[in-house]
Amino acid sequence: MRTKSLKKNKINVVTLGCSKNVYDSEVLMGQLRANDKEVVHEEEGNVVVINTCGFIANAKEESVNTILDFVQKKEAGEVDRVFVTGCLSERYKPDLEKEIPNVDAYFGTSDLPNLLKALGADYKHELIGERLTTTPKNYAYLKIAEGCDRPCSFCAIPIMRGKHKSKPIEELASEAEKLAVNGVKELILIAQDLTYYGLDLYKKRNLAELLQRLAKVDGIEWIRLHYAFPTGFPMDVLDVMRNDPKVCNYIDIPLQHISDAILKSMRRGTTKVKTTKLLQDFREAAPGMAIRTTLIVGYPGETEEDFQTLKDWVTEMRFERLGCFTYSHEENTHAYHLEDDVPETVKQQRANEIMELQSQISWELNQEKIGKTFRCIIDRKEGNYFVGRTEFDSPDVDNEVLIDATKHYVKIGDFCQIKITDAADFDLYGEPFLSP
Repeated sequence: MRTKSLKKNKINVVTLGCSKNVYDSEVLMGQLRANDKEVVHEEEGNVVVINTCGFIANAKEESVNTILDFVQKKEAGEVDRVFVTGCLSERYKPDLEKEIPNVDAYFGTSDLPNLLKALGADYKHELIGERLTTTPKNYAYLKIAEGCDRPCSFCAIPIMRGKHKSKPIEELASEAEKLAVNGVKELILIAQDLTYYGLDLYKKRNLAELLQRLAKVDGIEWIRLHYAFPTGFPMDVLDVMRNDPKVCNYIDIPLQHISDAILKSMRRGTTKVKTTKLLQDFREAAPGMAIRTTLIVGYPGETEEDFQTLKDWVTEMRFERLGCFTYSHEENTHAYHLEDDVPETVKQQRANEIMELQSQISWELNQEKIGKTFRCIIDRKEGNYFVGRTEFDSPDVDNEVLIDATKHYVKIGDFCQIKITDAADFDLYGEPFLSP
């Protein structure tokens, strides 16, 4: 029989999944710190909180394996208590309680007060906007809304996160000001759907006004947009992007597919013609914009013809950034009623073909940058390189600018001018540019 640990309670928060989960973990950690709790992020602690992802099969598998790993550590006496929160727990709580009963408690995505209570802490309402950030000091995620009202057939997010709910502009501005005081220079705006921002609060799409307000925050130099939806995109956002140097000439707009038959089945509310026109309008309104998108291959009923249409379109559009996922057949979604009829091997082959195509496009676009100078933010030092990004690159998912640390010095967290000297398919190489 194991003996209970006598060491002081140190709470280890483990984050899985997307940037929205990173944000939620940071809010949790801020609340715990305000309650005088010792809290760490993905380090050793005798109390563990796992913030799970339940989006697609691979993410669910990683979450379950992480829970099992910490339960095993609990049984071995290496940790005292294990709590589970986040999307997987919201979606499958009864099943998890039955299958993995040795977790101390499960909590959903909106159960923060109850989770804090289980950890011996009180939820402090006055801490709105206070977080313990886990990203490099120079950038932070800013979640401007929660939930989603879109009916996409393949997506379980509304099940896990509920209906769309925007945060008020002044609340977000206050949060941005607190981040700036702590050294944050880049805000990455996130939500399940940025496009919908403000409809519930202001009865209009109000992302442009939010951007204008955030751009007034002293210390914030870049504002980046993630996860826009193509239908109903507020075009006045592009005016702000073009006219305000703080708003990065960059957008992440997951388009998922382009075959009209697949788009209709996906319930995306758009067509190939409309989507292509939207992207053309983007590039006309904000010249030089870097467009990032994500695609899904292997959706039920996707034929070789549908896939070829997608490939041809990717070739035509020449996205600056692109990611590709294989379709995951998710319970309680509209598409779950369809036959998951594309074999896994075919799904993976199609994803590989798209990414090989994008790799070539990215290499060609990167070659055009050689000899040019870009304003870059320096995120970290890794091995013999300082690692930075241009305004056209988001952390973790896009190109990085590598500066040889054995030859040059740049300060982490600062902006600097970097001249690109070489380029690969997904990396740029450069050196500090000193004007004569």
